[in-house]
Amino acid sequence: MPSTPSDAPAGQLAPRLVRPPTAEDLELAWRTVSAHLPPTPVDFGTGGPSGADLALKLESLQPTGSFKIRGALTSLSALPEGVRVVTASAGNHGLGVAYAARALGRPATVVVAENASPAKVSALRRFGIDLVRTGSSFDEAEAHALALADHGGHYLSAYNDPYVIAGQSTIGRELDTQLDGELTVVCGIGGGGLASGLGLWARSRPGVQVVGVEAEVSTAVSAAVRAGRQVTVSIGETLADGMAGNIEPGTVTPGLIARHLAATVTVTEAEIRAAIRYLVAERGCVAEGSGAVAVAALLAGKVPLRGRAVAVVSGRNITLPALADALEPST
Repeated sequence: MPSTPSDAPAGQLAPRLVRPPTAEDLELAWRTVSAHLPPTPVDFGTGGPSGADLALKLESLQPTGSFKIRGALTSLSALPEGVRVVTASAGNHGLGVAYAARALGRPATVVVAENASPAKVSALRRFGIDLVRTGSSFDEAEAHALALADHGGHYLSAYNDPYVIAGQSTIGRELDTQLDGELTVVCGIGGGGLASGLGLWARSRPGVQVVGVEAEVSTAVSAAVRAGRQVTVSIGETLADGMAGNIEPGTVTPGLIARHLAATVTVTEAEIRAAIRYLVAERGCVAEGSGAVAVAALLAGKVPLRGRAVAVVSGRNITLPALADALEPST
């Protein structure tokens, strides 16, 4: 199962209140990420919305296939030596934590459900982390991870963490040297860590706006922005499964997104499928559903543009059957 915000009702989890990232956190993130990862490339192809150029920031080319590695590296590097990080995820967040733990020589435990994808479990095992399999759902695995962290570990959320958010902001620091002029940077929103990080970066660069994109059937963050507090929303099935679900009570990201993003928009399942096909056929790029939502919104003309459009292709970890299905022409 991919790493997702919990879709349990808000009352089932106690709020884990965290602070927003500081300027010092953002600098720590940049030093850490730039020391361990080369910048991901920008594909400067043409054929974007209304004939304009559409640049792709290819986070899909990270070693784990996803941007999540940035936040994991930053958060683990900020922990005191010897503190074990604990998380629940059999998806991109779990892989990022596992990679970071090995790269930094830090202890880590990743908890997954018993029915997690064997392929993803195998990928996690290759990093040599402590892998715990328990429960029949992500919620049960998450509850076990939180209990483990209460006994001497540090629970690492995929998005509700100042260092994770700061780590995702480093995508913008790389764009500083890759693209000049006015930009509209478009990214997906699941729990909001990526959008929050890019929004914080955009404060320091005049002429840049950030637009966030949710799947139409999973809008927990935009609902929280509108309500001014965390609310539980119904969640439907989506190709963008890595960003589907509700968010933790007390999550810091909606407030950051409300302050620093120009807009949030939604995309349909048909638009996500069209974006996956476009990326493969026109740009030679494989993306999972969550990784394609920014492109989906731009191709559908839903993004208020200023300057050049930049879509963050945030991940590539899609199964071959799911990719083949998405590539089938719509009927």
